[in-house]
Amino acid sequence: MKIAMDIELQDIPGQLVLALEPVSDLGGNILSVLHERDKKTPSGRIPVELVFEMDEKKLDRLVERLKERGVKVVRIGKERLKESMVVLLIGHIVHSDVRDTIDCIDRTGFAEVVGLSLSMPGVAQKSSASLTLSAIGKKELKEALHILERTVNKKGIVVISPI
Repeated sequence: MKIAMDIELQDIPGQLVLALEPVSDLGGNILSVLHERDKKTPSGRIPVELVFEMDEKKLDRLVERLKERGVKVVRIGKERLKESMVVLLIGHIVHSDVRDTIDCIDRTGFAEVVGLSLSMPGVAQKSSASLTLSAIGKKELKEALHILERTVNKKGIVVISPI
């Protein structure tokens, strides 16, 4: 099962490895780690977002091992959105109502926009964006891409998707 977990680490060397070892030791497959070294929580700790695959039965043991190591577990979520892709958008993204573009995917109930990175070189110039789509399955992800393409084509925005 795919699991997302937010943890907080002490701001000392070796803490990230200390947190990742138990995932590996329990047979987990780490998919992504977002280690925001420059950010601090109100308690002065470093926030880290983990996404990994693991047998759900081992999750309680993992949390126990992390706590034993001084790792604060803030949130655990089972991922219902199992498939993802990143697409690029080029055009007047903001001026063509980016919220509407995102909503066309989010309101499907089977897919969501889970990431957006936007670059705007100037007010009158075209912008570009990296958009991460996630869905409950491959078929739904493909449908979400088609919905996105139909929506942005009406706005004069180009979509570049994976082959």
